[in-house]
Amino acid sequence: MRLVILDEYDLASEWAAKYIRNKIIQFRPSADRYFTLGLPTGSTPYGCYQKLIEYYRSGDISFKYVKTFNMDEYVGLPRAHPESYHSYMWNNFFKHIDIDPANAHILDGNADDLETECQAFEQKISEAGGIELFVGGIGPDGHIAFNEPGSSLVSRTRVKTLAKDTIVANARFFGNDLSKVPTMALTVGVGTVMDAKEVMILITGAHKAFALYKAIEEGVNHMWTVSAFQQHPRTIFVCDEDATLELRVKTVKYFKGVSTSSFWYLWNV
Repeated sequence: MRLVILDEYDLASEWAAKYIRNKIIQFRPSADRYFTLGLPTGSTPYGCYQKLIEYYRSGDISFKYVKTFNMDEYVGLPRAHPESYHSYMWNNFFKHIDIDPANAHILDGNADDLETECQAFEQKISEAGGIELFVGGIGPDGHIAFNEPGSSLVSRTRVKTLAKDTIVANARFFGNDLSKVPTMALTVGVGTVMDAKEVMILITGAHKAFALYKAIEEGVNHMWTVSAFQQHPRTIFVCDEDATLELRVKTVKYFKGVSTSSFWYLWNV
């Protein structure tokens, strides 16, 4: 496990985008060897997506041979709704790069059979050879994707009822009207993400500082599902200074020393 600490949100977003860019370049994807990338939505990864678009436009990277799998989608929200995760991904990322739409996989929250949709999503990941790099974000309560507190740490893609805290947190996207926020979602499981060869979790802002503390300084706990990634052999937490406010000073000093040495080469591919 590694913790990379940047001064502020924009720098954390840039670091994450460069890491993704460099992993794809190093993989050398081709027509018979696609790079598979797991992706989140929300306010945290937005800056990362904007930087990746910049790298595409400057010719640094192509997504022609990349397959993506998104973490989650609301149940019952029309695909064209501005707050659906389909809309988020296409408006903020996919339509600005050269990815083949057939290779951008997002769960269908309006499928006739939601359980079958979840099983098919797992099958698509398996057929793609698994996820090379799964990028995620977390909520203030430490949930990753929509794996709410109390979720199984070996869970797979499934239908999930959203916690009240998540509904309240997402109300800002629905005019602060709680009645308009979906109460259910389709989500990859903790186990689904744990199966990825590498996981990078983005955590920014003081409001997520306690969740970061729970993620790396305390033990694995199903009430803080992000803590499961302590046990993944290749997890990187990328955060800004505000997100470290609940960490011990020696923890911050240790990981700052590690990040300035072990990861420097990734900025210079």
